[in-house]
Amino acid sequence: MTRQKSFKRAVRERMAKTGERYTAARAHLVPVEEPAYEPRMSSDAVRRGTGRDWDEWFALLDEWGGTEREHKEIAAWLSAEHGVGGWWAQGVTVEYERARGLRALGSGRDGLFSVGATRTVAVPVEQLYAAVVDPELRERWLPGDKVRERTLLPHRSARYDWEDGPTRLVVGFVEKGPAKSQIAVSHERVPDADVAEVLKAYWRERLTTLKALLES
Repeated sequence: MTRQKSFKRAVRERMAKTGERYTAARAHLVPVEEPAYEPRMSSDAVRRGTGRDWDEWFALLDEWGGTEREHKEIAAWLSAEHGVGGWWAQGVTVEYERARGLRALGSGRDGLFSVGATRTVAVPVEQLYAAVVDPELRERWLPGDKVRERTLLPHRSARYDWEDGPTRLVVGFVEKGPAKSQIAVSHERVPDADVAEVLKAYWRERLTTLKALLES
């Protein structure tokens, strides 16, 4: 009750100072709640990909002391100790950091941004992978020779430097069946939120073009 009286007094003091009505003055003093955390992938999907759902991974990482670890250390631990593949290790790490307030949506713990896009394509994963790593095939949907190869894990992932800048590209591949597969592009280390929004739209458009090309 004392807290409520103090709050009302603060509202009235603001009203007297600013001339605002009660509702407007109160709105300025009510703390703004952060949006509730929601994972960007369902628990069923992460369980199919890794063997555990979000709650299980988050509990395991908390027990290990994940909130005190660096991003690379968490991802490496998931791979080495639990056999999680590179793309999934990165995904679980990012979602854990978001859930524990270590990074904002779209932003890394270093303040840089990461954007992504996914598409499911009605072709075998080998064909989808080739469309990304073969320069001639890639030119058909991603023109301009924009990438420089870093590492390749056949039919699972491809990592590139993007043009001449500091950003990087991580592409993951998941087999969905004998004639269906998924591509997930993550454009990382983007320094500006506005640039990140442009790149998000760009990758959605490029993957739509890739899907149409392969399914035609």
